[in-house]
Amino acid sequence: MMDRRTFIGAFAGGVVTARSVAEAQPAGKVYRLGYLAPGTPGITGTNLGNWLAKPLQELGYVEGQNLIVEARYAEDKVDRIPGLARELAHLKLDAIVAVGTSATQAVKDTTTTIPIVFLTNVDPVAAGFVSSLARPGGNVTGVLITPEGSLAGKKLELLKELVPRAKRFVLLIPDDPGIGIKLQVQDVRKAASALGVELIVVEARGRDFGSAFATIGAARPGAILVAAHPFFVRDAKQIIELAAKYRLAAIYEWPQQVQDGGLMSYGASDVETYRRVAVYVDRIFKGTEPGDLPIWQPSTLHLIINLKTAKALGITVPQSLLLRADEVLQ
Repeated sequence: MMDRRTFIGAFAGGVVTARSVAEAQPAGKVYRLGYLAPGTPGITGTNLGNWLAKPLQELGYVEGQNLIVEARYAEDKVDRIPGLARELAHLKLDAIVAVGTSATQAVKDTTTTIPIVFLTNVDPVAAGFVSSLARPGGNVTGVLITPEGSLAGKKLELLKELVPRAKRFVLLIPDDPGIGIKLQVQDVRKAASALGVELIVVEARGRDFGSAFATIGAARPGAILVAAHPFFVRDAKQIIELAAKYRLAAIYEWPQQVQDGGLMSYGASDVETYRRVAVYVDRIFKGTEPGDLPIWQPSTLHLIINLKTAKALGITVPQSLLLRADEVLQ
């Protein structure tokens, strides 16, 4: 496998202004975009949700004007994803955005002609999505949430540094049997073994976070790691509120989750990551073959800490963590 960091900067100049993109588009051209996600649609006034609709608008694509969106949501039932992928494959689409590993696998298994842009945190070469990071080949390209691995093990290390005396930690996962969650569990178990701490994995079934946190609370862990998954991004507010109710330190996937009251996050910029998905959709609409677009991955990771939340939880954040933090919210 080629080095992941070799092509991080590729297409760094791919983001252009909405005006220049609009000028470059054929007059009257209407693009058809498929969208497959494992969760439920948000209340955003768009089929895509703000995470993708906004950067696409900045590039000149407005749903209902020059963009038609065929969105399919599995409504948290992962076993529905293959059928929804087949629905999309029978439509005349210019591209499909697949959110998560299960959606990516399903769409890839269904069509070899419609261009696919994925968003995932799984090594796409190891998963068999593409032949290489530099030149994916075929009809698949995409954006990685992390530059290497799942970062789940590193997040556990950060939690241990936050609460050094803790001997038990919890990993909260969704009821998704996909490879993405399996790899995160594997990474955290390995890190727990190296740190000499106990790890308990708790699954939140059917968005029943109340029961999941009751189980977590009974285990009395030192802190919890919230797995990286679209379900948990969507339900972040509820998870953050329950972590506060049970007075549990928690680490999350995106900076936005800390801005919304979570304690810590470690990972890439959500704004930049989402923008890159839109850029790749734009490139494909303009005629670039997906197999010629290198898999994009973030060049920098950010540690964000919310001191207001730490104070509310009665936690004193070690100076070592504060010095390493890229942003500290007061």
